[in-house]
Amino acid sequence: MNANFFRQMTDLNITGNLQLTISKGTENNFVVSVMLQNEQCGDEARKLIPPFNLRGTAEELDNGFFEQVTTPIQTASGLMVNMETFMKQLEEAKKQSAMEKEKADKEKKEKEAKEKKYSEAMQKVDELEKDCKYRDAWMKVPEPSEYPEQAEALRKRKSSLAAKFAPDLFGADATPAATQVQQEELQEGFEDEENKTDN
Repeated sequence: MNANFFRQMTDLNITGNLQLTISKGTENNFVVSVMLQNEQCGDEARKLIPPFNLRGTAEELDNGFFEQVTTPIQTASGLMVNMETFMKQLEEAKKQSAMEKEKADKEKKEKEAKEKKYSEAMQKVDELEKDCKYRDAWMKVPEPSEYPEQAEALRKRKSSLAAKFAPDLFGADATPAATQVQQEELQEGFEDEENKTDN
C-alpha cells in the first residue's frame, strides 16, 4: 500500500494544528470532522470557526478527501493568520495611540506652562510700569526669541518702555513721564505753600 496522505497534508501549507476525527457511520459510511486550531491567534473569534465535516464511503473519502478539504482549510488557516496579524497591528496601534496621546499631553502641559510664565511676566511688567519703574519693567519683558509668536508685540513693548526712560537732550536721566510727575508734585507743593502764606 502506497499512501501519500502526509505528502498531501504538507501541500495544504496551513498554519496551526489540524485535528481529524473519524467516526464510523451507518451502512459502511464514515464521518470525518476536520478542525483547524491555531493557538497563536489571539482573537477569540477563531473559536467560532466550525469544523469541516465530510461523509462518504472509504473509497469516496480516499479519492476526494483532499479535493474537498483543501479550500476550506486553507481559507480558515488564512483567516486565523489574518486575525492574528490584525490583533498584533491593533495592539501596536493602541500603543502608538497611547504614546501619541502622552506626547500630546506633554506638549500641551509645556505650552500651558510657557503661556503661564509669559502672562505672569507681562503682568509683572504692567505692575512695574504703573509704578513708573520703567527700567525694571523693560528688564522683565520676556525675550522675543523665547516667544516667537509674540516677538513683534514684545519688541514694541520694550521700545515703548525704553522711550519712557531714555535720557532727554540735556543728559538728564529722568524720564519724561517721571519729570512730569515731579513737576506736578512741585506745582502742588508751591500751591500748598502759597495757600499757607495767604492764610
